[in-house]
Amino acid sequence: MPTEREGHASVNGAIEVLKFEDGTAVGRTPGIANGRPVSDPRQLRILELRYGIIRAQALTPRESAAFIEHLLGET
Repeated sequence: MPTEREGHASVNGAIEVLKFEDGTAVGRTPGIANGRPVSDPRQLRILELRYGIIRAQALTPRESAAFIEHLLGET
């Protein structure tokens, strides 16, 4: 995530979602249910939407590599 993006969909912590072969899923994040695992479809959908926003805001792999190289050059 670019450092100039102070507010983003995962600013409160990591998002974890596990999807199983039988179609069920469980997820968690500090911002929902105080980090406890959730399986409610509505809450899981919120996690999936936040993840999609994060992906849209994040740097591309090429931009990430250039950003890391830039940071290494500053140290």
